[in-house]
Order: sequence, then structure tokens, then C-alpha cells
Amino acid sequence: MKILKLKEQIEKYIPYNEQEASDKELMLEYIDKFEDVLTRKNKMCHFTASNWIVNKDRTRVLMIYHNIYKSWAWTGGHADGDSDLLHVAIKEAEEETGLNNLKLLSDGIYGLQILTVDSHIKRGKFVSSHLHLDCCFLLEANEKEKLRIKKDENSGVKWVEIDKATKLTNEEKMKPIYSKLNSKLKTIKTQC
Repeated sequence: MKILKLKEQIEKYIPYNEQEASDKELMLEYIDKFEDVLTRKNKMCHFTASNWIVNKDRTRVLMIYHNIYKSWAWTGGHADGDSDLLHVAIKEAEEETGLNNLKLLSDGIYGLQILTVDSHIKRGKFVSSHLHLDCCFLLEANEKEKLRIKKDENSGVKWVEIDKATKLTNEEKMKPIYSKLNSKLKTIKTQC
């Protein structure tokens, strides 16, 4: 089964902090409990892939203005049946920003988090509150590469100073996640 490879990646992942350790445990439980966590058919929880896209100097991060959440955010999207979350993450980053030359900096998953999603309207349909079982990947992009907005999902794409990412987002729940990703980046800076 295709979920087994993802389960193995999550099992091997070494949590960075208490939040990741707790979320890792729950993700593994959900994989064992539900057959459909790779699709939105599971209306309670499903997998997503996100990106922390940094420049070569690791001083800036690329963010999009997310139309549904009305906030500056990372790129990413739903697995929609694809258990190769790195593939999902890169595809979403390219679609949402116009970038074509992304480089993976982390050895697989860079961050784990379970995110609450409030109910909202998407493409004219009501979506109930649910959980995103998110695997984040660390990518590098060239700041000079041309950016493009994906109008049906975002209304802005820009590079920001890495330490300003937490101040830029309107989503309070994302501030500790972005802070974690930045802190972790400082610990692996020399390895990248």
C-alpha cells in the first residue's frame, strides 16, 4: 500500500520539539486508524504537504497571500491520494509561485505539524472544520527567478526577511510553526 512508505518516513523522522513529537504520534495513529488519510474523503483529517522556501543566503523566505485564510503563508496543498508528499510539496510550490528551479535542502521531511482548519467556503462549497496532517519540506529558490500569482488560490507572492515571517502572518496558530522552522534552519545552516 502506498501509505506505508509515508508511514515509514514519519516513523524515521526525529522530532525537533515537543509539538512535533506529539503530532508525529497522532499522525501515525491516524494512518493506522483510517484508510483514507491521503484524500479529502476523510473529512476529519488528511495529509497535506507544505514548504519553507528560502533563498540561497537563508535570509529570506518566500510567502504567498492565501485567499481563503486572508493571510501571508507558506506554500502547500493536499496530498489528494499521492503518498509522495515531497512531490506534492514541489508541485504546489511551482503552481503557487511560478518557480521552476527548486532545490531540496532537508533530508526528507523538515517539519511535522497537525494544523486545525476552520470551516470555510471553497469554490462555492462549504468545508467543515478539520485537521491537516502536514509534512513540511525545506526548499531553496533563486530570489531573482520570476514569481507568478495563482489567482484562484493566492493574491500575492513575495520574498520577506526570514525573521519577519511570523509578524507577517495573520494566523496566530502559524506563528509558532514559522518560528520553529526558522529556529531549525539556524541549526542546519552549515549543513545546507
